[in-house]
Amino acid sequence: MSIPPDDIRRLTPKMDKVLAWPAVAALAASASHAELREAVRCVLDQLRCALSSGEQPDLSPPRISSLVANHLQQAQAPSLRRVINGSGIVIHTNLGRSPLPKAAEQALKETAWGYSNLEFDLQRGERGERYVHVEQLLCELTGAEAALAVNNNAAAVMLALSGLANGREVIVSRGELVEIGGSFRIPDVMRQSGATLVEVGTTNRTNPNDYRAAVTEQTALLLKVHTSNFVVVGFTAEVATPGMVHIGRALGIPTMVDAGSGCLIDLARFGIPGESTVQDYIKAGADLVTFSGDKLLGGPQAGLIVGSKAIVKQLKRHPLLRALRIDKLTLAALEATLRLYRDERRALAEIPTLRMLTTTLDELDGRRRRMLRRLRRMLPASITLAAAEGTSSPGGGSFPLLQLPTRLIELSVSGLSANSLETALRATDPPVVGRIQRDRFMLDLRTLNEADLPLLAAALLQALEHQP
Repeated sequence: MSIPPDDIRRLTPKMDKVLAWPAVAALAASASHAELREAVRCVLDQLRCALSSGEQPDLSPPRISSLVANHLQQAQAPSLRRVINGSGIVIHTNLGRSPLPKAAEQALKETAWGYSNLEFDLQRGERGERYVHVEQLLCELTGAEAALAVNNNAAAVMLALSGLANGREVIVSRGELVEIGGSFRIPDVMRQSGATLVEVGTTNRTNPNDYRAAVTEQTALLLKVHTSNFVVVGFTAEVATPGMVHIGRALGIPTMVDAGSGCLIDLARFGIPGESTVQDYIKAGADLVTFSGDKLLGGPQAGLIVGSKAIVKQLKRHPLLRALRIDKLTLAALEATLRLYRDERRALAEIPTLRMLTTTLDELDGRRRRMLRRLRRMLPASITLAAAEGTSSPGGGSFPLLQLPTRLIELSVSGLSANSLETALRATDPPVVGRIQRDRFMLDLRTLNEADLPLLAAALLQALEHQP
């Protein structure tokens, strides 16, 4: 039964009265008067809305003061902040994709808090090139002759097409005209680069003669695009990279591969098959390969370009490069991540994305047992914890069909629906993101670290405390 508006105004205290309460007035030490008034106004509006919906929120001064303090804390929190990822999506685009390895932390600190030799050759004492800090590593790891780094893979593709095919034709299979996140489409990127798209084959089948028949005097490039976020199955055919390279070399046309997520380690032995490594493309003879730094590579956002020395040199001279270049912090984190790949065992252990993708069920079982035991000691009886099973997703446009078996913790709170609990946890500090499965709120152990446990427990207590 709804409450009349006059009764709602009578039941809730006036703003000036709330501002005078000692617990609220004390908040002025860390907030401006305008910030404090806005926090009180928002809390009172929420309480009045709850009353008008027939709810019976706690209207006591201690409770309202606590809500005001919580609202003020949220309003003053940075917009970009840490999130606990319990969704099970390893490379979660909306949550910042791949978390960086610890090795990048010190590199970032040293580079950020002082000057660096970003573009200064210490041996010669003169201006240098920023790309040298990662070029040798990329060449060593991939087998390429030369390398370049820009701010993301879309930029890498744009630079390559603009530098190699502006005003000329690029041949692509129809089955590889992908759309990536945010509605960015390969045809659109190509149009902006000044290249002319030539589609060959059909959506499901493309053969070598399709490429040969499309070549003209205006053809500048054969382009193969990794269909990272979808798979065509059934009656299909495609020309693999070696076949395209063979056609290109016979006709004097370079072959470029947009590898998408960009994997440097063969993950098939961990039950993750079907992803060619960047090294595979280089060994197959591709003249240029572009890929992301913040997906399967597990580093910062970057677009990496590896290939022949002549072609990379041409791209380094392109005027567009300055608009697409990466900054010193990205270079520092990227270099630290790439160095880990010199020892594959170390990369698998220390790069979070690789570690999460390759975690075994036995490891997840042990992690869940330890976390459940500790959480039950830390949380009240009103929060129920139970073991569940499910699957995790690699995410980031990689392995679109792959579902990794995983272990879950099911959370339920007395008096809260799964949707209400999910909403409440997104409002905690730090926010917790999980998933709802069969009308139950779940946390996936594949993307949760045991180091997150104290923060997770605190967030659950916050969610309980700040429910109206």
